[in-house]
Amino acid sequence: MPLLGNTLLLVALAVSTWAILGSVLGARTRSYPLVQSGERAALASWILILICSLTLIWAFVNDRFDLRFVSSFSNRDMPRAYKMTAMWAGQSGSLLLWVAILATFMAVVIVQNQRRNRLLMPYVIATLSAIVTFFLVLLNFSTNPFEVNRILPADGTGMNPLLQNPYMVIHPPTLYLGYVGLAIPYAFAMAALFTGRLDETWIKTTRRWTLFAWFCLGTGILLGGYWAYLELGWGGYWAWDPVENAALLPWLTATAFLHSVMIQEKRGMLKVWNAALIIITFCLSIFGTFLTRSGVVSSVHAFTQSGWIGPIFVSFLAAIVLISSAVLIYRLPALKTEQRFESFVSRESAFLFNNLLLVGSAFSVLWGTMFPVVTEAILGEKISVGPPFFNKVNVPIALALIALTGIGPLVAWRRSTPQHLWRSFLYPASGTLATAAILFVAGVSRPLPLMGFAFSAFVIFTVALEFWRGTLARRRTVGTGLAASLAGLVAKNKRRYGGYLVHLGMMVLFIGVTGSQAFQTEKTATLRPGESFDFEGYRLEFTDLTSATTPNMEQVVTTVKVSTGARELTTLRPERRFFHHPEQATSEVDRYTPLGGDLYLVFVDHDPQGGTAIFKAYHNPLIKFVWTGWMICIFGTLVCVLPEWLRATVPARVAVPGESEIARPV
Repeated sequence: MPLLGNTLLLVALAVSTWAILGSVLGARTRSYPLVQSGERAALASWILILICSLTLIWAFVNDRFDLRFVSSFSNRDMPRAYKMTAMWAGQSGSLLLWVAILATFMAVVIVQNQRRNRLLMPYVIATLSAIVTFFLVLLNFSTNPFEVNRILPADGTGMNPLLQNPYMVIHPPTLYLGYVGLAIPYAFAMAALFTGRLDETWIKTTRRWTLFAWFCLGTGILLGGYWAYLELGWGGYWAWDPVENAALLPWLTATAFLHSVMIQEKRGMLKVWNAALIIITFCLSIFGTFLTRSGVVSSVHAFTQSGWIGPIFVSFLAAIVLISSAVLIYRLPALKTEQRFESFVSRESAFLFNNLLLVGSAFSVLWGTMFPVVTEAILGEKISVGPPFFNKVNVPIALALIALTGIGPLVAWRRSTPQHLWRSFLYPASGTLATAAILFVAGVSRPLPLMGFAFSAFVIFTVALEFWRGTLARRRTVGTGLAASLAGLVAKNKRRYGGYLVHLGMMVLFIGVTGSQAFQTEKTATLRPGESFDFEGYRLEFTDLTSATTPNMEQVVTTVKVSTGARELTTLRPERRFFHHPEQATSEVDRYTPLGGDLYLVFVDHDPQGGTAIFKAYHNPLIKFVWTGWMICIFGTLVCVLPEWLRATVPARVAVPGESEIARPV
C-alpha cells in the first residue's frame, strides 16, 4: 500500500512536469505533436492522481493503520461513511482531494476544447499543470499521505468528534469545488495574456466555469454555516473565523468579476480590471488554502501546522503574483478600453461602484484576518480583532451594495434621463418607503436593521418590477398568457433573469441575517425533572434524562416539552455525546422551527448526583430566511446555466389575423 501510493505520486509528478514542458514547447515551436503530448500527459496525471485518491480511501475503509495519516484520523469503531470522509479531515488527504479535483477539471477542459481555443489550450494546460505540480511536490516531499508508522498501532486515534457529522460528507468537497474551480478562468486568462488574444473569447469560454466555482464556493460557505449552527451549540452560524474569512474572500472578488465582465461584453470596457480581478480571485483561493494549513492564524477549522508547508505556499503564491502581474503589465497597451463612461448615472457606473464595494469588503476582511500576524511581526505580540470590527466595517458596505443591487437594473446603459429615472424608480421607491414606515410602526426602530430590511425590500420590488414589465412586454409581442410569457421571457434571457433570481435570493438571505443577528435572544436555566422555564412566549419543561452506549460514544439525552399556553407544540431532545476515540464531549442541539424563527436548545451539562441539567435556549428570528434565500440563489444559478436549446422548447402562441392561433418555437 505505501509503495503503491508513493509510486503513483512520484509518477504523477513526473508526468505533470512534462505536461508543462510539452505544452509550452509545443506552443512556442508550433509543434502539434508536442502540444498533443502535453495534453496526454495532463490526462495521464489525472488518472494517476485519481487512482492514488481511491487507494487512500481504500486504506481508510480497511483500517490500514500502518499509514500514519490513516491512524491519525480513523479508528475501528468509526462508521464507514466517516472513514471515507476522513480523507479530507487532515492536511495530507485534503491536499490530495484538492489536486484530484483540479486534475479532473483539467481533464474536462481538455475534452471540451478538442476542436476550439486551440491557440489558448497549450498555455491553459501548462498553467493548470503547474498548479497540479505544485501540490504534487507538497504531497511527495512535505506532507505525504502514505507515510508509514514506525510502530504499528493496534487502533487509530480517530477523527475529531465535531467532524463526525453528515455535513462532513458534503461541505469540504463543495468548498473545494469552488476553490479549485477558480483555477479554470485564471488559466484561460493567463493563456489569453500569454498569446495576446485579448478579446472576450476567454471570458465567454469560462463563464459557466466561473459561475460554477462561485456557486460551489457560496454553497460550501452556507453549508459550513449550517453545520456550525447545528453542531457547535452557540446559536450562530458565522463567527468571522479566519478560515471562514478565507473562503469568503475569493467569493467576494468572484462576485465582482461576474458583474464586471458584463461591462466588457456589453461595452468593451474594464479589460484590465477583469484580468486583474480574476488573478486576484485565484490568488485569494490559494491564500485561503495556505491559511488553513500554515498555522499563521488560530482557527478551529485549521489543520495542524507542518514545518515547510507555510514557506512553500508563500513562495508559490509570490510566484503567481509576480508572473501574473508581469504578464498583465506587459499586455497593458493591448488592453485599452474601447469605450468610456458617458455618465455618472448609468448602469456601467452602478456595476463599477458594485465592484469597488465588493473589493473593498474583501480588503477589509483580509486586513482584519491578517492583522494579528502583522502586529506580531511588527510589535512582537498578536493583537486580534473580533466580530465587532468586521461588522462595523462590512455592514455599511453591505447596505451600500444592496442599494446598488436595486439601482443597477433601473438605470440605463450609457446614460439615464430624468424622465427615465422617474418612471423606473417611482414604484420601487414608493414600496420601499411604505415598507420602512410599516416596520417602524411595528417596532423596528434601530437604524441599521430598519435600513437593512428597507433596502432589501427595494431590491425585491425592483426584481418584481423587472419581471412584470418584461412579462407584459412579451405578452404584447407574442400574444401569450402571463404564465407562458413569463416562461418565454426567462428562457430567452436566462442569464439576465437568472441573475435577478440570485439577487432576490441574496435579499431573502440578508433579511434572515439581519433578523437573526439583530434580534437574537438567549436564556440559561438549571432544572430538575419536572421543572420548567419561560422564554420568548414558550414554556420549556424538562421531563426526562436517559443514556445510551455505542462502540464509538456514550450519549446522554434529555427530553424537553415545548408548549405555549395550554397547547403542547413539540418535544425537543438535545443531548451530550462523550466520544471514546478521541476522548471529547460535544453537544447536539435540537430545534423547534416555526416560520417566525428557531427555538434553539442546547444541553450544556448535567449533575448526575444532584439530578440537575443546564440548558441554554436561543431565539433566532427569521433565520429560516438565510437558508431559504440560498435555495433561491441555487435556482437562479441553475436558470443562468440552462442550455441554449431550451429556448426552442418554450412554445409561444401567436395570433395571426384571420386564422386560429398556432404554436411556434421562440
